Amino acid sequence: MPNLKFEEALGRLEEIVKTLEKGELPLEESLKIFEEGVRMSKTCLKMLDEAEKKVEILLGDKNGKKQPKPFALTEDTEERTADSD
Repeated sequence: MPNLKFEEALGRLEEIVKTLEKGELPLEESLKIFEEGVRMSKTCLKMLDEAEKKVEILLGDKNGKKQPKPFALTEDTEERTADSD
């Protein structure tokens, strides 16, 4: 899955879930598509973890040191996000 974008992987995962929810595939095909879904899920999680690490590094501390910090939303941040929608 080289060069697969997050949005593409997530979209494919959503397609897989919809297909499996229909319950119309034979067992063997369901297992095959389920395996692909697990791979897509792991790919998405890996990409999200990498993005989170980048955000933590970019936040850094006030002295300019690039030390990971947990990313937490505050009420103020949530309000600004809601206003921009």
